Amino acid sequence: MLRMPPLSLYIHFPWCVKKCPYCDFNSHALRTNLPEIAYIDALVEDLHQQLPKVFDRPIISIFMGGGTPSLFSPAAIEHLLNKLKQRLDFSAEIEITLEANPGTVELQRFASYREIGINRLSIGIQSFHDQQLQALGRIHDGEEAMRAVAAAQAAGFDNINLDLMHGLPHQSLEEGLKDLKKAIALNPTHISWYQLSIEPNTEFAMRPPKLPIDDMIWELQEQGKIQLMQTDYVQYEISAYSRSFYMCVHNRNCWEFADYLGIGAGAHSKLSDETNQTVMRSWKHKNPKDYLEKKNGFLGGERIVVTTELAFEFMLYALRLHYPIPIELFEWRTGLSFSSLSKPLEEAEKLELLTVCNGAISLTDRGKNFHNDLVALFLPE
Repeated sequence: MLRMPPLSLYIHFPWCVKKCPYCDFNSHALRTNLPEIAYIDALVEDLHQQLPKVFDRPIISIFMGGGTPSLFSPAAIEHLLNKLKQRLDFSAEIEITLEANPGTVELQRFASYREIGINRLSIGIQSFHDQQLQALGRIHDGEEAMRAVAAAQAAGFDNINLDLMHGLPHQSLEEGLKDLKKAIALNPTHISWYQLSIEPNTEFAMRPPKLPIDDMIWELQEQGKIQLMQTDYVQYEISAYSRSFYMCVHNRNCWEFADYLGIGAGAHSKLSDETNQTVMRSWKHKNPKDYLEKKNGFLGGERIVVTTELAFEFMLYALRLHYPIPIELFEWRTGLSFSSLSKPLEEAEKLELLTVCNGAISLTDRGKNFHNDLVALFLPE
């Protein structure tokens, strides 16, 4: 039986100062003045149109991503949050995250963001090595990255995530470990440490850079994990490491196949309907110009996730997690019987990729290292 899961809110800000060559997100280089007021007004109207879908459901987290949300002034973000509070039920312990890039924000803004209710900051460092940052098309340098973290801590943020990449163009094992060591030394509560991948329709896809060989990346990942564990960071998801009590509420909600409402250009939503026992996915118009003009409304499209795809979608998300997933969570999130997974689970156990024990699914070390192979077992026939 499908049960109503926790609900998060995602807000997309589609503009950046410059489009990075590896980025396949819905982000656009800002070529005119930032339409700050118009976009905030559109976000509020977008939410208003969707309120009947989430009536009376508390919001456990808000994530402002992009693009670069920190291009927007604290006054604009405060106005948005006030409008949200008038329309939504914020949980008492709500997590509110803002993404910020070191090269695009005046560091004195951090104190203002903290004062208006942002309680988690996610800073896009990617690397502390100037040559690597230039190769990634970033507009900040290593020193600016260090200053941004110090400024956030001075502003009173006690929950800070650092985004850090590895496997960068021409990166050596020593450089990769040095980057991670610098991030750890800054003492953030959370580190998202992930491998650079070449995505379709990006500049890197058209002109691929020279990346390190797979053996070096593997060694970097293994030594990096040890370095993180030795400094009290726990890996709870493929690329997410946190100190005690600081797992990202928003991302964890998504990985556990709970619900999220998306507003903003290109934002996606996943909402459960307990009455009809269905899961609906929807998305907004991607182009910021189209979104702002609202000629055909904000909605780009929607679809009900068919039963044959629900099990795969749940496992696609949940198998990223490095802690046991209760069997009943699968049934509550999908409305399906756990027995519907018997065939792929049997195959996965035979391949020693996971175990089913004490009412939960747990990844083995082999399963953690061969995630794509594991997920593929659950593809609908």
